[in-house]
Amino acid sequence: MPILPKKKVGIVACSGEEMPEGTVSRVAALKVLEELRPNDTVTICLPLFLAGGEGDRAFARFYPTVAIDGCEKRCAARATEMYSGKPAASIVVTEVIRRNGLGPIRGSRRLNEAGMQAADLVAQEVAQLVDQLLGRTGQKATPEAVVEEAAAEVPEDEEGTITLCSCGSGIPVQKVSVNGRVVTLIALPAIFEQFYKAGKRPGDRTTQELLEVTRIYNPIPPEEEAAYAEALAREYEKYCRKQVKGVP
Repeated sequence: MPILPKKKVGIVACSGEEMPEGTVSRVAALKVLEELRPNDTVTICLPLFLAGGEGDRAFARFYPTVAIDGCEKRCAARATEMYSGKPAASIVVTEVIRRNGLGPIRGSRRLNEAGMQAADLVAQEVAQLVDQLLGRTGQKATPEAVVEEAAAEVPEDEEGTITLCSCGSGIPVQKVSVNGRVVTLIALPAIFEQFYKAGKRPGDRTTQELLEVTRIYNPIPPEEEAAYAEALAREYEKYCRKQVKGVP
């Protein structure tokens, strides 16, 4: 039985060393990773990301990311969007400093007191965003992890809709038809397999459970829950029929 990976949030911090705000972003990221949300976050190395690190880029495609930028240039956010997808959230250190009326930030290597205060505030904001993205506050975040292809219908008996994510991460994805358009759902083949081996057969209760688990890995707009539920029920019933017939 496949074990679905625990959803985590990637933290991408500014790598600029010529300005203290860049140091603030990295100190804040470290605080989140090691103290505030150590079990829910991973770091994404921006220089490696830019150099073509497939592991980091694949993670950013599969999981939501939070970009912490030192200034308005937003290098971390722009790099993430360019190579993987728009970050689920973005924080700019200079905006946090201005909003909280902190004094001048000094120290590109060793921050002054105002710099450490800024790092603490940024870290707290990032931790709150992580909680939102993991669904712990009742607020919905919108990581753009679903790829939608408009105006295309997938025939119910069409084969070849299950593939691996094109990012090279090896994560299984499946295309399903939702309200007349094709939507790529991350991890759906593994979810179906796990449900089937757990003895969960098609039905209203199973459909609701499928919707909740699928939502962990894919953003589902509240106004489209019914359409997604219908699509999941249809695809899971088709999956179960294939298993009974012994079709891989």
